[in-house]
Parts: sequence; C-alpha cells; structure tokens
Amino acid sequence: MGALPKRKYAKARQGKRRGHLGLKAPALQLCPQCNSPKLPHHVCPVCGTYSDREVIETKT
Repeated sequence: MGALPKRKYAKARQGKRRGHLGLKAPALQLCPQCNSPKLPHHVCPVCGTYSDREVIETKT
C-alpha cells in the first residue's frame, strides 16, 4: 500500500496546485476578408474563405 496523507488538503492549497486547470478563452483572429473574428487555421464562418481563397460558398 502506498503512502497516504496524514491530514486533509486545505481547499486553498488544492486551488494553488490546480491553478493551471482553469478554462481559457479561445484565441481569435480577424478574417482578412471580412474582419470578423474566427479561429486560427479554420475557415471563416461568415465569408467562407481560408488563406485568401473561397473554400465554402455562402449565401449572400
């Protein structure tokens, strides 16, 4: 049997140990065509362009 803690971990200590596990907002970039926010390395959901060419036809 492995080693067991003698006392209960305090909530503050537990939070300090898990400080890097928080949620982060996704990094967004502006589309060069329509200047709407989009995820990097993804097709723009508004105008359908990726790398200065139209990939998806959108209804306009």
